Amino acid sequence: MRPLNLKEALRFYFITDPDAPAVSVVKQVETAIAAGATIVEYRNKTFSSSMIEEVRAARNLCSLYRVPFIVNDNILLALAVKADGVHLGQGDESPVSARDILGEDAIIGASVSTPAELDKTYLAVSDYLGVGPVFQTSAKQDAKPVIGIDGLREMAKLSPLPVIAIGGITAGRVEQCRKNGAVGCAVMSGVARAASIDTAASEFGKACGCAPRKHKAPWKDEFGVIARLIRGWSKADKQSRIIVGPGDDAALFSRLDRPVFSTDTQRQGVHFSRDWQTLPAIGKKAVEVAFSDLAASYAVPVAVFINLSLPRDMAEDEIAGVYDGVKEALFAHNAVLGGGNVSSGPELCLDLFAVGEAMGGLIPLRSAAKVGERLYATGPLGLARAGLLCLEKQDKGFSGLVEKFVCPRARFDAARVLEQNRVACVMDISDGLAGDAAHIAAASGVSMVFSPDHFYIDPVFRQFCKAYGLCPENEILAGGEDYELLFSCDRKVFEQMRADLPGAFEVGKCLPREESLLINLPDGVRSFSHGLTAS
Repeated sequence: MRPLNLKEALRFYFITDPDAPAVSVVKQVETAIAAGATIVEYRNKTFSSSMIEEVRAARNLCSLYRVPFIVNDNILLALAVKADGVHLGQGDESPVSARDILGEDAIIGASVSTPAELDKTYLAVSDYLGVGPVFQTSAKQDAKPVIGIDGLREMAKLSPLPVIAIGGITAGRVEQCRKNGAVGCAVMSGVARAASIDTAASEFGKACGCAPRKHKAPWKDEFGVIARLIRGWSKADKQSRIIVGPGDDAALFSRLDRPVFSTDTQRQGVHFSRDWQTLPAIGKKAVEVAFSDLAASYAVPVAVFINLSLPRDMAEDEIAGVYDGVKEALFAHNAVLGGGNVSSGPELCLDLFAVGEAMGGLIPLRSAAKVGERLYATGPLGLARAGLLCLEKQDKGFSGLVEKFVCPRARFDAARVLEQNRVACVMDISDGLAGDAAHIAAASGVSMVFSPDHFYIDPVFRQFCKAYGLCPENEILAGGEDYELLFSCDRKVFEQMRADLPGAFEVGKCLPREESLLINLPDGVRSFSHGLTAS
């Protein structure tokens, strides 16, 4: 887990103290998190393999509360316990090695005390600096000379990276450190060896401006989770075409004349990030994405089955939050939950099986495009891709674009219009215009030439592209996750239904098959790939 706002994550930096009397490391972490700690570093200079379960327990606590977990000095230990990063001293291994071993998303910190050490530190692969000791400390036997507030101020001015103050920091000294350049403050013995660890942690959290956290408990009972998730579906089921719904070994449907099925997967770190999306939004989007394939098949949604893979450090209330979003999407489409399964896994994952019923006699195919037909999209493209970029760059100025990425909508309204007008070639746009046009071209034995002069460019999207120096037409071609419908038909057919598809526009034309599927795709334009690395 790499927080979007690293500076905020460094605000209350808690370091475990293995030598604290009568207070276990796990208890230290639990107390610090409850007091609002925003990041936790596991520090143990005498670590041995017999302590691995202690580290894992601390890591699991941090994961449960979405608090980054850092390992001090030991890169391989960080890798073994799937820590979020590592903190390295001047005599430790290189940050370059840490980045190479732990990957691009790892949080890497380095300790510096003087401008000379700053010059020697490889900053290009580091994310933050721990500067100190600012005050006298007895917690570290190998502590360097105190640099004082003046030294902290000087280092903060010189550092291109966020700085946390380390060494002798108490609740009463936090404000002074922050006023002199530190984005956060680290504490170890000041909490772990206090007469009352709870009181000390609470006071430090308040000084850092951090709110205390409510207690969470990870899910344990598979059947208890299932019982909670299916609660409240009976009223919806009475109005559906499911006679026996979730809770039994299998679902029983009433008659479906022309059933249509589709599957989809939404996996943490690939399709979504819990740092970017709320849990209800994740559940809602999962259903909309699965149903989008039904819309592209001219099918009315009936039900969805969900196999849920849950990390062991996820709380039951959070799991229920995912299903709040699932319910919202299903109710909006007059569909129901048919059933599913719950199992443990390394990351949150939803495997969905969508059930629909064909609207009429026509089943659209990707292979039905014909030479001479035009290619059209049912609505604006590129917006979801722009929204994802806004999330990556923490740009809050384009909330509407972010909404397009986080909360897409399956276009059943457009599908009904296309079905009524006997449009034979349709698919939904999930991989971007270029990628999905290539799918149609390959299946239909044609080549596509794009019509950028006809592209509709949303005004806000245009502003976004101007702000980031991007070509709107190229971003539309690359696109991804817009979930509009892409279809081909004769121009006369399009004109007949244009009033019922007010947002539709021409994107290209079908030509006889040439060597290239996409004739005029600009160099460097690549289709969207579901390869998110955030978690």
